Amino acid sequence: MGIVAGLDSSPEFTRIVVCDADTGAVLRQGYAPHPVDSGEIGRSADVDPQAWLLSLGEAAGGGLLEGVQAIGVSAQQNALVPLDAQGNTVRPAMVGGDKRAQVAAADLIDALGGREAWAQAVGCVPQAAQPITKLRWLAKTEPDAALRTAVLMQAHDWLVWQLLGRPVRRTTDRGGASGTGYWSAAAGGYRPDLVELALGHQTMLPEVIGPSDAAGTTPEGLLISAGTGETMAAALGLGIGHGDAVVSLGASGSVMAVHHEALLDQSGMITSLADATGMHLPVVTTLNAVRTLRGAVDLVGAADLEGLSELAMKSTPGSHGLVLLPYLEGERTPNLPHTAGTLAGLRRESMKPEHFARAAFEGMLCGLADALDVLRGRGVDVRRVFLLGAAAELPAVQASAPMLFGAQVVVPQPADYAAIGAARQAAWALGVSQGTQDPRTPPAWQGAAAQVLEPGEELAVGQAVRQQYVSVREQTHPGAFRG
Repeated sequence: MGIVAGLDSSPEFTRIVVCDADTGAVLRQGYAPHPVDSGEIGRSADVDPQAWLLSLGEAAGGGLLEGVQAIGVSAQQNALVPLDAQGNTVRPAMVGGDKRAQVAAADLIDALGGREAWAQAVGCVPQAAQPITKLRWLAKTEPDAALRTAVLMQAHDWLVWQLLGRPVRRTTDRGGASGTGYWSAAAGGYRPDLVELALGHQTMLPEVIGPSDAAGTTPEGLLISAGTGETMAAALGLGIGHGDAVVSLGASGSVMAVHHEALLDQSGMITSLADATGMHLPVVTTLNAVRTLRGAVDLVGAADLEGLSELAMKSTPGSHGLVLLPYLEGERTPNLPHTAGTLAGLRRESMKPEHFARAAFEGMLCGLADALDVLRGRGVDVRRVFLLGAAAELPAVQASAPMLFGAQVVVPQPADYAAIGAARQAAWALGVSQGTQDPRTPPAWQGAAAQVLEPGEELAVGQAVRQQYVSVREQTHPGAFRG
């Protein structure tokens, strides 16, 4: 069928992969950082979107896209690009976990009548990072910019629109729309009334097109697919489907899985996103993942995470009765925003660095297993778990994860899965346009190269460790998952 490209515009860089449209084999790659001062990255919540275009041009240099027939765009989520009636930015894009908007999030929750009202309306409760919360911040803090805002776009919408030459028609996809806070994955439609609640007036919103639809074709004949958010693109690049969950180990953790329907959760623990294939992607977040391990590194005086892992492997499952509830920054799952961590089971024989190190790994993974169980409790089938993040390579994580998750664990080799997913979407749209691909099913590409870890005979041991953890959690925070 030819060759396609996938572009991932992350918070810090643009990465492009060029792939064989039939197999997904990566043929060429390009990379360029965004032209932003290194001191600003990670700090600034305002970015000129032209920076994304400049790094895109640099990453595509040297004839990288020669012969490419279609391109897909993945980009950082939660980046809000407010435009005026002429299509110009009224202010820089608001990106990332914008802490300025925390008060605005609380305002919005109250304005609609509480967390349950939001969960019913759009499948998620406003958080500081979300576009809808940034709209409320804009209305309160920069009212002139808010008044001039006539069109709302996200990063991937804006990039697709630019690649197509800024046509009258503006598009997005279900995946990107589902993270805005003003589109419902369950209903499959926008809630313009919520935009008005946040911003003070209504705006134009991009048309939500289907997963295999093309957003358009450039004058040179390059087909541009719908595009999507980084999370949805990575899921598509990994090839996850029914029965699969993805656990991401960052400073905080997240658990998501493919499901056939949107899950409305009145507690707000589940964020109901859509994926890039027409399915749903419920997500549960924990505030404490690798930050738990980094704290343990400091406490036991290990050199680094690898040293902590080596120390933990000198202990045994169950950490000699030591249990760490890793709620160091408070916690979202369960919803205990003002709590602290707890260390239980101290006995003379358990007071050794290796047992604490093991308890840190087990506490982190049991916290993520709790998040998995939130999804399982709502009927989500979890037969295998993809484990992402640098910490997934640590022996102490790999030794404990399968038995604590109670499932096969897949550790994919590091790769640009969001860019690969964007390329797979491009191949899908290209195939549909040529009449060679089913519009309901993405092309079958080769799966990610990965280590596969089975719980095997350790399953019963894992269940015992998990029960030890749950007992401490219930004694310390009774009914935390029932409230």
